[in-house]
Amino acid sequence: MGKKIVLVGNPNVGKSVFFNAFTGAYVDVSNFPGTTVDISVGKYKNYEVIDTPGVYGISSFNDEERVTKEVVIQADMIVNVVDANNLERDLFLTLQLLDMGKPMILVLNMIDEAKKNGREIDTFKLSNLIGVEVISTIATKKIGIDKVKEAITRAKKGTMDQKISSDISKLHKSLSQEIRLLILEDDQPVLDKYGLKKRGRREEYYLYRRHRVNEICREVIMDRNIKDSIKLRLSNILIHPLWGSVFLVLSLFLIYIFIGDIVSQRIVDFTEGYIMGQLVEPGLVGLISKVINPSSFLGSLLIGEYGIFTLTITYLLGLLLPLVLGFYFVLAIMEDSGYLPRIAVLLDKLMNKIGLNGKGIIPIILGFGCVTMATITTRVLGSQRERTIATFLLAVSIPCSAQLAVIVGLISPLGGYYIALYIFVMISIFIIIGKLLSVIMPGKSSALLIDLPPLRLPRLKNITKKTYHKTIGFLQDAAPLFAMGAMLIGFLQYFDILSSIQNLMTPLTVDWLGLPKEAANVFIMGLIRRDFGTAGLYTLSLTSSQVLVSLVTITLFVPCIASMMVIIKERGLFSGVITFLLSIVIAFFTGGLLAILV
Repeated sequence: MGKKIVLVGNPNVGKSVFFNAFTGAYVDVSNFPGTTVDISVGKYKNYEVIDTPGVYGISSFNDEERVTKEVVIQADMIVNVVDANNLERDLFLTLQLLDMGKPMILVLNMIDEAKKNGREIDTFKLSNLIGVEVISTIATKKIGIDKVKEAITRAKKGTMDQKISSDISKLHKSLSQEIRLLILEDDQPVLDKYGLKKRGRREEYYLYRRHRVNEICREVIMDRNIKDSIKLRLSNILIHPLWGSVFLVLSLFLIYIFIGDIVSQRIVDFTEGYIMGQLVEPGLVGLISKVINPSSFLGSLLIGEYGIFTLTITYLLGLLLPLVLGFYFVLAIMEDSGYLPRIAVLLDKLMNKIGLNGKGIIPIILGFGCVTMATITTRVLGSQRERTIATFLLAVSIPCSAQLAVIVGLISPLGGYYIALYIFVMISIFIIIGKLLSVIMPGKSSALLIDLPPLRLPRLKNITKKTYHKTIGFLQDAAPLFAMGAMLIGFLQYFDILSSIQNLMTPLTVDWLGLPKEAANVFIMGLIRRDFGTAGLYTLSLTSSQVLVSLVTITLFVPCIASMMVIIKERGLFSGVITFLLSIVIAFFTGGLLAILV
């Protein structure tokens, strides 16, 4: 294999488009040794092309940066892709790459969006200031990609800052320039490798580089769009400690009104009560009854109390589908508008108290959509410690969209007191678990480095597409498990095993939780999926206090089968087993304690 071309850039700058343009189908994707970070390697002519994770700097703050650092050290040349809309942010990485002394070219991508936003960039002046070729591109339209390929042969070392160049020249001349830069910036793994001590000047160099970025941007950028300044002001408000918190509370209240009142009360009353309850379910029962005896074993599984064509279809399509659609619709708006990462910035200090940084709120929020997928997104967190804490919090204390929607539907009619009490208990458990884990597990929260995309009005096409695909994914995932759970309960009921299990669980369900013994059905179904178990509460006649106790207990109960499989894959079998067992203990202990108090 020939020389190595390494693609480097911040997250979401379009590197993958260039990688695909270089390599076509000749791609190998694998985990970088000792990490969960994927590295893509392909071939272009006689070059080996490597696509690195999106990073904000070359250091060791997280796995992505450590991997990128190792790959860049071995690179023969660098293609640095930057977003023309966020040049002030992206140039920090560019200058660090220049200081490493590698031949490179700078690709100024999304130039069309920058112009649309009233931003003009003097690429000629930028090229002169940094000493490497600058190429404007629109990668998604394949504009400028051929110029990038041609420029590979002209890649050259850029203009280093004199102060940093002078300080590097005083260090260990036997070492390469990139290693000396990392020593200068107190990169701990490099210091450990060469047995060196910290110089304590990392912050100084970082601030100095940021100052250089600001100077360059003042010379090469012209912003002519008034809307840009309005968006900037609004962005600053959304991350302000006071006004950002007010906006967040107001947003959550509006979400509650939409899902808790409009969807879970009015729409679900129509879909579950009328469409499924009066039209679909009676029709199916009548049709199947003509062929199969309802009192037979097969009849019990199909159209019995817990039948596939009664309980499963009614819950899945009449109850859960509208609620899940509503939740994913709201989540899509938050994602498409650019509000989600701003919540991460706003809550950074609070998340630090439970061993995470602000970025930890992203998998937590995504967990309200799907805990399984959110567990996978914990990879964005900077350390194994943070990923473990976030995974456990997701598994135990975060209800997925389907379960949350049912919870809202059940608790909304009880009034403000019970709603506030449920929220208080769940937030308290979340904080207590997070705090305990942060104390037990050694280490500290990593610094928050996150991309703040431009604020924009959500696009209906994007929202509809995201909502549709996530809802279809939910149905594909949930339908088989719901059917399996219904068949299990139907089997146990037909052979009179269910009553035995209910009697066996009486000390827990009746004596400890203060619920009817039929509540055992809810936890049996909850072993399949928590949302299925939660939906089973609709079949029970409960007081307001019993609804509260049962909702808290089932929320903290074991993760669904799909989530458990992902937890085991991501964190290992031991962590999976511990999570499963502790979730049961925490659920019943908290539920029983609450039953005593209320």
